[in-house]
Amino acid sequence: MTNTAADVRTTTAPAPGEGRLRAAARLAFPFLVVGALWEVTAHSGVFPARLFPTLEEIAAAFWRLTLAGILPRHVAETLARLFAGFALAAIAGVAIGIAMGRSKPAEDYLLPLVSIAAPIPGIAYAPLFMLWFGLGNFSAILLVGVVSAFPIILNTWTGVKAVKDIWVRAAQAMGADQRRLFAHVILPGALPYILTGLRLGLAQAWRILVVLELLAAVPWGLGWLIFGAREFLNTDVMLAGVAVIGMVGLALEKLVFERFERVTVVRWGMMQS
Repeated sequence: MTNTAADVRTTTAPAPGEGRLRAAARLAFPFLVVGALWEVTAHSGVFPARLFPTLEEIAAAFWRLTLAGILPRHVAETLARLFAGFALAAIAGVAIGIAMGRSKPAEDYLLPLVSIAAPIPGIAYAPLFMLWFGLGNFSAILLVGVVSAFPIILNTWTGVKAVKDIWVRAAQAMGADQRRLFAHVILPGALPYILTGLRLGLAQAWRILVVLELLAAVPWGLGWLIFGAREFLNTDVMLAGVAVIGMVGLALEKLVFERFERVTVVRWGMMQS
């Protein structure tokens, strides 16, 4: 009987390579569907060919700009601004959110300010920041940090407040001091919310940065490339830049956020993979 059960498990369990193949197929499927719809629309003549290029033309523009070294330079400049601004937002946002969640006075003073400032579109702050800090990288990085900090603050605050009282009381009953309580109960309990805030903050950072690279008069960047191509109706170049933004976002999601989730909240049983 034992051998029979083992044989059943062996025959029904997918091989590791097969599991990876299925995961790759699930990841590729929506892109294949969107690509097919795009090609149908591009060849249907609904839009002028110059305004709605085929995937082949977009790929050719991507390859041409990459070989010339233009696209890698734009990507490097944008990523440098993105990571610098997002690092500021992550550090400040998590710290402020935790302070608001753990301290009633901090919550009373800071929550109204955050609630007022968060709904304001990031582009509305841009003229002020450029007047205060000038054109160029510094104002762009600072504004990216400020705008993308709001969802991180709010989600971190929500996560800290959502930690169950029974967990806190149980840890205190076992003699946990404030440091251990924070490290082993508060922070792990709030981590799913913090990760959500970081994801939303990164999306905010991308949106504001692409526009800022045009307004702040920086010489390189994906935003500068996209808006510059728009002036000459180089739609293939615009879409190549947009595709790079999407690929970078997907890479950060799969290689950073999902991996961090697997070794933390998924491993702890707080989320399902």
